[in-house]
Amino acid sequence: MTFYLGCAVWSYDGWLGNFYPPKTPKKAFLNLYSQRFLTVEGNTTFYAVPSEANIQRWREETTSAFKFCLKFPKEITHQGQLMPYISDALTFIKRVQQLEDKLGLLFLQLPPNYSPHYQDDLQQFLKGLKQTNIALAVEVRHLDWFRVPYQNNFNNLLRDLNITRVILDTRPVYRSPDDPQINSPRKKPDVPVNFTLTNNHAFVRFISHPNLTLNELYLAEWTQKVQQWLAQNITVYFFVHCPIEDHSPFTARHFYHKLQAIGADVPTLPWDALAEAPQQLSLF
Repeated sequence: MTFYLGCAVWSYDGWLGNFYPPKTPKKAFLNLYSQRFLTVEGNTTFYAVPSEANIQRWREETTSAFKFCLKFPKEITHQGQLMPYISDALTFIKRVQQLEDKLGLLFLQLPPNYSPHYQDDLQQFLKGLKQTNIALAVEVRHLDWFRVPYQNNFNNLLRDLNITRVILDTRPVYRSPDDPQINSPRKKPDVPVNFTLTNNHAFVRFISHPNLTLNELYLAEWTQKVQQWLAQNITVYFFVHCPIEDHSPFTARHFYHKLQAIGADVPTLPWDALAEAPQQLSLF
C-alpha cells in the first residue's frame, strides 16, 4: 500500500446522515470511518494521551489495512523548548506503539512561535525520538523555516534522520474570495506550500474550502504531484481538512476520483466498495 487518504478526525456529528448512516451511535464512528478511508490524522491525541484500553479498542475496531497518524500532545510540542519534554514524548511513543501495524507516521506539529532560534533544541529532540525507530513527520509554522538558510538546514536535518517533512497547503482558504475560517477558533497558518520530500514518504495536509469548486485548481495540481510520487514509489498520506468539517470526507473522495481519472496507481477506496451505508449498522 503506497497511498493513504483520510481526514483529521473520525468522530464528527455533522457527518451523521451523509457520511455515516442516520442515528449511528458514537461508539460505531471509528469502525465505520475505517470502512470508508484508509487513514486518519488522529487529532484526538493532541489534547490527551490515549489509555491502553483506548489503543486496544482502536486496533480492534479498524480494518486490517488502516493506519493511524497521531499527533504528539500539545503539552509536549507547545510549551516552548522540546527537550524538557523528551521523556514525555518517549512515553507517548511507547503507548501508541501498541497500535503495532496500524501505526502510520507520528506527527509533530510545532507552533508558530517555534522559530529556527530553537534549531539545536529541535535537532536534539528528534535525535532522541529516532532511537525508538518510529516513523516521524514534522510540521513547522514559523515563517523563517520557509526561508534560506533555515529551510535548507531544516530539510537537511530531516533527511539525515529519515524524517518526513509535513506539507501544509492552506491556499484554498487564503486565496479564495471569502474567509471560511471566520468562525474557526483555531485558524490554520498562511504559510508557503513547500513540496520538498525529505525521505520516501509524503505527508500532505490539504486545508480545503467548503465550496468544492474553489479547491479545483489546487486539487488538479495535487493529482499530478501525487501521481508522480506514486510512480516513484513514494508512500503518500493525504489528509483533507476543512474549516467546516462536514465537507472534508466528500472533498477527499472527490480527490480520489480525480486521481483515478488520470490513471494514478491508487488502491480501491473502501468507501467506493461499500454497499448502502445504512446496512453497516447491522454490525452493532
